[in-house]
Amino acid sequence: MSRPPRAEDEILDLIRHELSSAVVGDVMDQIGLLRQFLPAEIRPLLPGMRVAGRAMPVLTENLADGAADTDPGPPFGLMLEALDDLKPNEVYVCGGGSPHYALWGELMSTRARVLRAAGAVLDGYYRDTEGILALKFPTFGYGAYAQDQGPRGKVVDYRSRIWIGQVSIDPGDIVVGDRDGVCIVPRRHQEEVIALALEKARGENLVRREIEAGMSSQDAFAKYGIM
Repeated sequence: MSRPPRAEDEILDLIRHELSSAVVGDVMDQIGLLRQFLPAEIRPLLPGMRVAGRAMPVLTENLADGAADTDPGPPFGLMLEALDDLKPNEVYVCGGGSPHYALWGELMSTRARVLRAAGAVLDGYYRDTEGILALKFPTFGYGAYAQDQGPRGKVVDYRSRIWIGQVSIDPGDIVVGDRDGVCIVPRRHQEEVIALALEKARGENLVRREIEAGMSSQDAFAKYGIM
């Protein structure tokens, strides 16, 4: 008998408390999802920061250097609209523009925290680092860089598919991030991936105990197929 679909809170709680990006990435490799990790340059602001939530993709576009915006619209394009549209447990996942300016900052973190968003993942830089640290808001990116987005880029779309590196990100995909990287679990594969990841994580805990008790790594792998 197949297991009934997990509730949303259960899915995210299991990821937060039992899984890591490494384990989730490994099981996606096993089922043929080989391009699910975002570029290695995307790191947590602090090593201990973790993120698990639903992707809310945001697309940025560079403005021509030194040229007027032909369609100026509101400042930052749709950025403030996208920020205000964040739902609880969503992750603001931003890509598309060239990383010559910050895509995230303290006031954005403050708003996202009020909305109970899960974090921000940026294909670029963040700024206002001390303020974000004070908020303890999970933020992942290339690092800190204060140059402003305003005259250099704008948000042109959100809640639609974006690409970061070789990874496509759709609204509602699961974002799993920690100090080892950020991976994307396609929503249509989430039940299989989470079930396999839990099995692997719990198996690794067993193997660790066996090794600590004196079992060799070769014997452990022969018995459990995990290393």
